[in-house]
Amino acid sequence: MLINICRAKIHRARVTDANLGYEGSISISQELLAASGIVPFERVQVVNVNNGERFETYVIKGKPGEICLNGPAARLGQIGDLVLIIAYGMVELDEAGKVAPKIIKVDANNRILAG
Repeated sequence: MLINICRAKIHRARVTDANLGYEGSISISQELLAASGIVPFERVQVVNVNNGERFETYVIKGKPGEICLNGPAARLGQIGDLVLIIAYGMVELDEAGKVAPKIIKVDANNRILAG
């Protein structure tokens, strides 16, 4: 049996922009993508710490430090909100205990924290 399991998370990133006019997605800085292993066009779940909203969208590369809610997602958060960005993967149930999610913690400017 296959199950979905968290494989990567960007923890408490700060929304830097919201662009309602864009087609849709979340823009994430290339540095955070590389560190987390999340790839462009991958489906992610976004959890807004400030208002409790949860939604799924796909990822596009953003500018340094950027976390931008695009399209309809722009209605689900505001600049300054903290979000968790979670990527999942499918694994066999008996392999789930071997998965070590890559958790990236960031500071107030979306810079990766050491350790």
